[in-house]
Amino acid sequence: MQAIIFKHVFAFIFSFLMSLYLIPIIIRATKRLGLLDVPDGNLKVHKSPVPYFGGLAVFLGFIATLALVYPFENRVLWLLLGTTMLLFVGLIDDLKVLRPGQKFFGQLLAVLCFLKGGFSLKTNFFSSPLNLGLSAFWMLSVINAFNLVDVMDGLSSTIAIVATTSLFTIALIFEQYTVSLLLAAFLGPLIAFFWYNKPPARIYLGDTGSMFIGGFLAAVPMLFAWSNQSFIAYYAPVIILGIPLLEVFFLVVIRTYLGIPFYRGSPHHFSIYLQKKGWSKWKVLGFTAIMGVILSSLAFLFLFQLISWTVLVAGLVLFFATWCIAVFC
Repeated sequence: MQAIIFKHVFAFIFSFLMSLYLIPIIIRATKRLGLLDVPDGNLKVHKSPVPYFGGLAVFLGFIATLALVYPFENRVLWLLLGTTMLLFVGLIDDLKVLRPGQKFFGQLLAVLCFLKGGFSLKTNFFSSPLNLGLSAFWMLSVINAFNLVDVMDGLSSTIAIVATTSLFTIALIFEQYTVSLLLAAFLGPLIAFFWYNKPPARIYLGDTGSMFIGGFLAAVPMLFAWSNQSFIAYYAPVIILGIPLLEVFFLVVIRTYLGIPFYRGSPHHFSIYLQKKGWSKWKVLGFTAIMGVILSSLAFLFLFQLISWTVLVAGLVLFFATWCIAVFC
């Protein structure tokens, strides 16, 4: 047990320090190469150009740590292949090369890697093709959710930190230590990145990082033995990742209502609505973190049968009402 604890602590600290070391190097390199997110007065309203590619530091810190502490196996190699593909699709998109259809095709190839590696629902309630279809839909939704929610300093990393911490805690309780070790190695770079991405941001994730993070958090829940806990435990990761999924839902609804293609950019993100109401970026981050913790707590309590299905539904309805009032009223 001591060896397991040491591995987890080492994975977290090493990945944190590695990313913390890499981020200033990437900032200097991107400034020198002119790879900056330039304000446009429309969707990009930050005061001065900000370097891209912070996601590279998260990725490299994570990979370097796995190389030292993780027992590589077939499924993990497929996970790394899929997330690496997402990283490069995002990298190319950050260089302004990809159209929406091309970007989606790259995401689809990454999801096929995940499915090939066995990252899919394990349940007898649906047929095998339907399991694969639902799994692909889930992963594409989460990948794009993190891509869409990354519109404000510190926002995507805050959501990812809360979700990763929640999944890490569940993995420890389930005694799935290979999964918790993966999450420990992922959590360190996220916290290191937040230090540089908090308002005012000195570096952004870019599509490079947001799609990598989304892909990882979409695939990792497929490693959990949810059915050992409850036949409806599969709802837990949906609830934990509820905030980015809500972002996708409202953006699709609002953009469709306004006649805007859902894949086109528009200023209808929840963080922008809150800032227009006079909220500071730090207040938006605090609100998002608290609401994320509430969702994770509901998922945790229901997963371990500490609350009933009725209480869970009531809690989610109350959460949804609070969210809508805070954002839209």
